[in-house]
Amino acid sequence: MISRYVSEAEGYKSPTAIRLGIYNMPGDATLRRMEIVAHEVFDPLREAFGRPLRVTSFYRSPILNKAVNGSPTSQHVRGEAIDIDGDPAGLDNAELFDYVRRHLPFDQLIWEYGTARSPAWVHASYVTHRPNRGQVLRVLSGGATQLVSARQPPW
Repeated sequence: MISRYVSEAEGYKSPTAIRLGIYNMPGDATLRRMEIVAHEVFDPLREAFGRPLRVTSFYRSPILNKAVNGSPTSQHVRGEAIDIDGDPAGLDNAELFDYVRRHLPFDQLIWEYGTARSPAWVHASYVTHRPNRGQVLRVLSGGATQLVSARQPPW
């Protein structure tokens, strides 16, 4: 287990990696960063809502990140970012986003696609090599990223 609520399979299993035969296993240093992200962000979020949350993406090898058209500077490659979806548990992703924004430490919090009412998923990152920025962003349907005030909802 990466943490109390994140299994190793959730941390680095990827249908795209399987389909393309891409090796997607983190090294020890990356795994330690993943443990910290899960401990600081995912586990407290899971405990606050009391229901299972789906990890849609956590670690991505550089090759997998390129295959999914991820950002060249993606924090997923370093094990510092996790994508979370509450829909399978009947939770609104906007509520998850707002909880992280108001109550948890983070480097970046991204409202990923979706609608003005709710993101398709929530991206949260956490770092230990410098102070976390608390940066709140929204990725729009065309892929453009916009900076959002941390005090205002992203719509």
